[in-house]
Amino acid sequence: MRPTPYVASLRVYEPLSAFEPADRLRWSQLEVTDSTNCDEQTLALRRIIFPESPTLRPDGAHILEIDGARYISPWSTATRCWAALEDFKSSLPISVSSFFLPQPLEEVITAGADYVESKVPHILTQTWIIPPRWFSLFIPQERVRGRDAQGAFTVMRTSIANAKARCEMAHTAVQNAFGVGPVEEEIEDLGDWLDMFHPQSFLELDYGGLAGYLERSLLNVGEEGLDADTSIEDVLTSIAGLAAGDGALAGRGYERLVTRWRRVAAFEQAM
Repeated sequence: MRPTPYVASLRVYEPLSAFEPADRLRWSQLEVTDSTNCDEQTLALRRIIFPESPTLRPDGAHILEIDGARYISPWSTATRCWAALEDFKSSLPISVSSFFLPQPLEEVITAGADYVESKVPHILTQTWIIPPRWFSLFIPQERVRGRDAQGAFTVMRTSIANAKARCEMAHTAVQNAFGVGPVEEEIEDLGDWLDMFHPQSFLELDYGGLAGYLERSLLNVGEEGLDADTSIEDVLTSIAGLAAGDGALAGRGYERLVTRWRRVAAFEQAM
């Protein structure tokens, strides 16, 4: 089982040439291995037990080799820790958040914040559910699913150029249908994030351990496990319905998606 089986990841892999010389040297010497997912998650769990500043340890990376070229997705641990802290603090009054996050621990996390504040994370994560907008960046032919030593998996990958074009189409459809609002802003923010990376990059959505929970939930309702997962198709159907002004079609796609992932999210309460 994966160390953190409740996390899905959206990763950008940039070409080696996009990095600073020191990083290029370090990334070029790394061995391509399938263990980096577990390594990243294990380190995250270790930091929960033994807090340390994420800027004090050399960061790892996920690596792809495509047609002889190397593409890198740094873990961006310091940047992601800092951003998660800011999100947490903004979600609660200061008088309350201090009870959950003691000042000494906050100081550990924010060590080096002046450095990481300007950095862009290559990885976005979500627990227990996958945002519908992530699926809008892919087509079914880019999805690979099955089982390996860690259990069920689903991974989809595309060029960042494809992802940006699809994100723009989704944004236009949602904006035309609903106007400016929270959903439209979330899609716009996703597009802005994609714009920050090298145009020859690749984008990958990895269900992580959620693939196992999804498989179990689908089998529980009599479906054929991961083969019955039509999340990409459902989102594309919903977007097509919005673009055509067909609310019923848009609603059917969205309802199928939400119903499927609501069953996965329910496992959080069962644990």
